Amino acid sequence: MAVPELIRIATRSSPMALAQVERVRRELAASHPGVRTEVVPVTTSGDRWPGALSELGGKGAFTKEVDALLLAGEADLAVHCVKDVPADRPLPAGTTWAAFLKRDDLRDALVHPGGLTLDELPPGTRIGTSSVRRVAQLASSHPHLRCVPMRGNANRRLEKLDAGEADALLLAVSGLERIGRSDRITEALPLETMCPPIGAGVLALQCREDDEQTIEAVAGLGDPDTWREVTAERMLLHVLQGHCNSPIAGYARAERDGRLSLRARVFSPDGKTVLDAHEWAGPLDPATLGTSVAVALLRQGARQVIDAIPH
Repeated sequence: MAVPELIRIATRSSPMALAQVERVRRELAASHPGVRTEVVPVTTSGDRWPGALSELGGKGAFTKEVDALLLAGEADLAVHCVKDVPADRPLPAGTTWAAFLKRDDLRDALVHPGGLTLDELPPGTRIGTSSVRRVAQLASSHPHLRCVPMRGNANRRLEKLDAGEADALLLAVSGLERIGRSDRITEALPLETMCPPIGAGVLALQCREDDEQTIEAVAGLGDPDTWREVTAERMLLHVLQGHCNSPIAGYARAERDGRLSLRARVFSPDGKTVLDAHEWAGPLDPATLGTSVAVALLRQGARQVIDAIPH
């Protein structure tokens, strides 16, 4: 099948999103030197809204305008952070995943101007984050620290930290690396300390289902291990039917010998309830592994924990 001459890429217009698109353009140029790319930026309702995402209907606030460009035929490809794409409902009808790029670092980073690690922070230290997942885990493991709400892109949050609106920040390692600010990382937190969000560190390429040319052109950028990991993680989230105020965390890991594991946790917002499940797939396919781990969490009472959280 002939490769398209031009691929129009829809993306959020934040510095992070544009950096992510540049990675896709580089990889596309390496695999298909003749293909031209054009960026179609959009400012989403999630980018414009200063308040809690739950008031906007959750994570879809960062993706629906991008999806609309794709469905209207004004773009051929959308680049998303998987962690921002809701998994409790299917992708918009008429669109499909074409590839998941090789996974970046999935850890959270502590940014502290004085160079202290998380365990060294004194009581009352103000941690800037609006992530319910981070807030619940800190409440569980470091209850002496105080979380203060902080939204905005990573550059903006670093500015707010430098202006004294918080004493430290929690941000994604991969995000800081993408915008060239890994120099600000004081400590990359172990996964045991801060379990990542579903889809952490993964960029996804979304196309219209009927656009076979574009799908074929970008499919080769995908990483098979990342595909298996994300499939397991998103099925877990789908079965749990978590909403954007649900502190759910987890990650799958594909081993070199082909085995796949999935670790997942569900927290109450105050961190007092922590449900934990960890399984190996063996011969199970990734979606079945995701279902199995979700069922293990539901057996521990995850439904009651999630349903008790207002959203």
